[in-house]
Amino acid sequence: MAHAEGQHHPLGVYFKVWALLFILSTFSYLVDFYHVQGYLRWTLILLFMFLKAGFIISVFMHIKWERWALSLAILGPPTLLLIFIAMMMIEGDYTFLTRAIFFTGS
Repeated sequence: MAHAEGQHHPLGVYFKVWALLFILSTFSYLVDFYHVQGYLRWTLILLFMFLKAGFIISVFMHIKWERWALSLAILGPPTLLLIFIAMMMIEGDYTFLTRAIFFTGS
């Protein structure tokens, strides 16, 4: 019985993800091309950015085929940092608005 070294993934997966990344990049470009403005613009740009980053991390960095514990060890800390940054943004807005109310006397 032969023992295979390492993991071998079909090339079709890489080509499909590459094509999907190309399509998502095209959509991101079309947001600017059609002059989408306001919150919709930033929501679409961030959505496409996160989708592309997720596909790159999962397939090209082989997180998809790793153990669950290793995936959490790699992806957990950045996720917690994003949560803490969101909490600090909420606190910063509260502090800014409180100071604005206090100093304007309204």
